[in-house]
Amino acid sequence: MNRALPDVRLRVPTDEDALAWHRVFDDPEVMEFHGGRAAERSVYEELTARQRRHDAEYGFCLWTMVGPGDEVLGFTGAQPWPHAWGPAGKIEIGWRLGRAHWGKGYVTAAARTTLERVRAAGVTDVVAMVNAGNARSIAVTRRLGMELAERFTLPSSQQEGHRYRLTL
Repeated sequence: MNRALPDVRLRVPTDEDALAWHRVFDDPEVMEFHGGRAAERSVYEELTARQRRHDAEYGFCLWTMVGPGDEVLGFTGAQPWPHAWGPAGKIEIGWRLGRAHWGKGYVTAAARTTLERVRAAGVTDVVAMVNAGNARSIAVTRRLGMELAERFTLPSSQQEGHRYRLTL
């Protein structure tokens, strides 16, 4: 039986969200597949600013995920693939969630909202780039109906990565 997904709100990141993201992601378990530790606060300041630009330009971005009591849980959303390697020209969906909120359905709920929003913005297909060892994120791709499209070596870690795809 499928359980009901929690209510989660997505908002365009604010200046203050840079600090909230830094705080929520300052956990080795959360960052296991993202370099092992939270980036400097200035990286999150640049990232939230870039997401505001993406929202204005594309109608979507990596949104701040807000839960009960207006608590920042993490982010989810979509953006153009940002690297020189990989699926150039594709829209990538992604998520990162604070450890205290794992296993509650927040990412799946927020990712479904993301898919609705990018479809409304005219996007016809999306990808998700996931470290092959990240079982939690792979489970989310399955719940979204994504299919494994490619296995590759991640340039940053030399570990196996997976590219999932979904036609909207």
